[in-house]
Amino acid sequence: MSETSRFTIICPCCEATLTIDANTGALLSHEEKQKQLGSFEDMVKGLDKQKEMREQIFAQQMSSHKDRERLLEEKFEEAKKKAAKDTKIYRNPLDMD
Repeated sequence: MSETSRFTIICPCCEATLTIDANTGALLSHEEKQKQLGSFEDMVKGLDKQKEMREQIFAQQMSSHKDRERLLEEKFEEAKKKAAKDTKIYRNPLDMD
């Protein structure tokens, strides 16, 4: 197989190298990008960052959950006011028979 009948593509997502047959479009080979391993300290720092992020998200969700009951009550009161102002009588179209 000549070199012109195949081409190489680098995946924009995972940066893997793909070799594809130009005639058929079939994938001939796939090579994943070699990941460089960081030092142990870098990995620990990464875990600490993830832990802080999880704690922030948890605190944010807890605070939004505390306000949820109040917000739902306000929405309910607004809906009751709107329903009280509405004077239109709604009839079920199936009851017209």
